[in-house]
Amino acid sequence: MTEFNKRLKAISTPIPGLTLWDLAVHGDSRGWFKENWQREKMVAAGLPDFGPVQANVSFNDAVGTTRGIHAEPWDKFISIANGSAFCAWVDLREGPTFGTVFTAILDPSKAAFVPSGVGNSFQTLQPNTSYVYLVNDHYNPGETYTCVNLADETLSIHWPVPLRNANLSANDRRHPRLRNVAAIPPKKILVLGASGQLGTALREHYARASDIEFADRSDIDLRADNLESLREWRNYSTVINCAAYTAVDDAETTEGCREAWAVNVRGVAALTQIATKYRLTVVHVSSDYVFDGSSSNPYREDALPSPLNVYGQTKAAADQIVASTPRHYIVRTSWVIGAGRNFVRTMATLAQRGVDPRVVNDQRGRLTFASELAAAIDHLVSETAPYGTYNVTGGGPVRSWAEIARRVFDLAGKDPSRVTGVSTSEYNKTAATAGAKRPSNSALDLTKIESTGFRPASNDDALSEYIQSIASQIA
Repeated sequence: MTEFNKRLKAISTPIPGLTLWDLAVHGDSRGWFKENWQREKMVAAGLPDFGPVQANVSFNDAVGTTRGIHAEPWDKFISIANGSAFCAWVDLREGPTFGTVFTAILDPSKAAFVPSGVGNSFQTLQPNTSYVYLVNDHYNPGETYTCVNLADETLSIHWPVPLRNANLSANDRRHPRLRNVAAIPPKKILVLGASGQLGTALREHYARASDIEFADRSDIDLRADNLESLREWRNYSTVINCAAYTAVDDAETTEGCREAWAVNVRGVAALTQIATKYRLTVVHVSSDYVFDGSSSNPYREDALPSPLNVYGQTKAAADQIVASTPRHYIVRTSWVIGAGRNFVRTMATLAQRGVDPRVVNDQRGRLTFASELAAAIDHLVSETAPYGTYNVTGGGPVRSWAEIARRVFDLAGKDPSRVTGVSTSEYNKTAATAGAKRPSNSALDLTKIESTGFRPASNDDALSEYIQSIASQIA
């Protein structure tokens, strides 16, 4: 019998992601009313914002009508409009809970959220039972979906109406036993721009992962007109976009400006549209260059952008675009050091070769080692941190480029006083070209990322380890 006036509440189950829901049903002499699906309240109570695109109703005449255990590649929100049903769910996803069973009786006052990859079935307990479900993808009659036999002995589901007496299809009776079912693999993570500093670090970080794909520009070019056709996007859960135009000085030229906007803005906009359509999580890498550096304090995530150069303008524009998709992490960073040419490697090489460099001393910030940035991205995604913007740099004190150069010389066993600090304007007087304007303060506030449980490693320790790792290459 339907319970009235329950409070909306989620109830966890042994199957990860599968939740039962108490629904508030209001009844009187005329009948009853309920909010069967209420996005705002349910999301606030813990339901994933799963974006349903289709509503289906299964009407069942007789008691004992039984539908097979099917695991489709979409999420479902299941409820009863009339009658009641015994429901059984089986986890058919790869992992330690494969084969886990959970059962419950649903009536109009109770619903269930079933994540993709969990087999779903029911048996009616009353005549004229109407079973309603919302799904977040469209049914494709040409696809074959994973299923398991209702009578599988290892599942030991105690059907109220014995299956020999139940009304079920011949196909459902022929479904395979659990031992013959291939577990459903997790959706994949796709890393774009996988040949750059951060992409290389992510390759190393995810070296043992089997559900990560890497694509460089030759595989996927964000500028391509057919970007959506380059992958079967519904097979992915997350896209980490490391692809970007990063030639800051060249972006000030006519051709460089066009290229920067094409890759950093138009390409990101196309990717964001795909992410929204297929409900993907997008990890987008932003930059301290979205700020002008005039603040006397480290920049928080919610500081207003005010870029000084074309590159910064494109990154600020991309941030706004990415923020429009529901599932996003904008990871803002500064002064990235990874594989290939970079400031630290250059300074270490100059130290070994006896060159005494002039380095600007009025631009301040923190280095970010690509390995640390990769670890932070993995942390946000794997821990399902709240979506939004996060600053990520190395930890420790804020320093100027000149101070960092001196530290490099010291770690390389050379006299740090060989580094001469100069102002940006003085440095530009002797440079081949004036180049793009840089912010004087690139320090980013790390409070928000630390609140998620990720504490960036000390830059001093990371710099020392990096110098040791490249010592043989620059000797």
